[in-house]
Amino acid sequence: MQNSELKLHKKEKTLKAQAKPFVKWAGGKTQLLGELASRLPLKLKESKTIERYVEPFLGGGAFFFYLKSNYEVKEAFLYDINVELIVGYKVIQKDIQDLISELEKIEREYIKLPEDERKEYYYKTRDKYNQQQDAFDYENYNSDWIKRAAYLIFLNKTCFNGLFRQNKKGKFNVPFGRYKNPTICDKENLLKVHEALKCTHIFAADFEESKNFITKDTLVYFDPPYRPLNNTSNFTSYDKDGFTDEDQIRLSDFYKEMDKKGAFLLLSNSDPKNVDINDDFFDSLYADYKIERVNAKRFINCDGAKRGDITELLIRNYE
Repeated sequence: MQNSELKLHKKEKTLKAQAKPFVKWAGGKTQLLGELASRLPLKLKESKTIERYVEPFLGGGAFFFYLKSNYEVKEAFLYDINVELIVGYKVIQKDIQDLISELEKIEREYIKLPEDERKEYYYKTRDKYNQQQDAFDYENYNSDWIKRAAYLIFLNKTCFNGLFRQNKKGKFNVPFGRYKNPTICDKENLLKVHEALKCTHIFAADFEESKNFITKDTLVYFDPPYRPLNNTSNFTSYDKDGFTDEDQIRLSDFYKEMDKKGAFLLLSNSDPKNVDINDDFFDSLYADYKIERVNAKRFINCDGAKRGDITELLIRNYE
């Protein structure tokens, strides 16, 4: 094999190996992967090894999957306060074949239906998902988790805009989405996610709980629910309790505490200056750290005319 062919083969192998988020999640970081990757600590980029990785706001996990495909991540500790999302991750980690079987069954049933019957199937499944919640055991892993994870993925793949949103009672409330041929069971990617989650510890908990695993030289990526730029872009309620300015301040205090431990800290958030040049909310909170503004696309807005180029913040405590 010639050198050019060998390089292409290696590139294709890397692309095939990379898992991607198994659910569409508000604020996903796929479009910012290049910006995040370029800002990793030089020590890690040179060694291609991360001894310990901590992500206190896991969400769709796009950056985690990137790191697992491009670095040797010896151990990872992943947190999210959304228990439904964590159910999905743990089932993929523990019972991938049973989950795939459940999703294939749902997909066979759903795809053959005409649209009006698909809509009925969707709402019946959403009702079962919400009714199951009240008696569901989120503390102790058991076989019930498999069906709940399958419901989560099905609803995410077939609901309007692929959102995950809960009302104040914690019930999933996104309406039906009209997709002609949705991929409900992406078997290939689910198997890649399963591989990526090996040697990984997953927790349903508030971000502050992650401090027990953050030590010197730990790489920590913070991707909290973004501070909304305006009312129409407010999709921070991926959890029924939301994420307020008080939580953002609590996070900045936690960031400073972890900085003292000598960890490598990288954080992303919205840039208030997109709508108010005088809004120094994050510039003040993180004044002692390196703040950069990078270009991004606004995807989460009910007004299509307001989706376009904006800047987002990347904040780190190292050069």
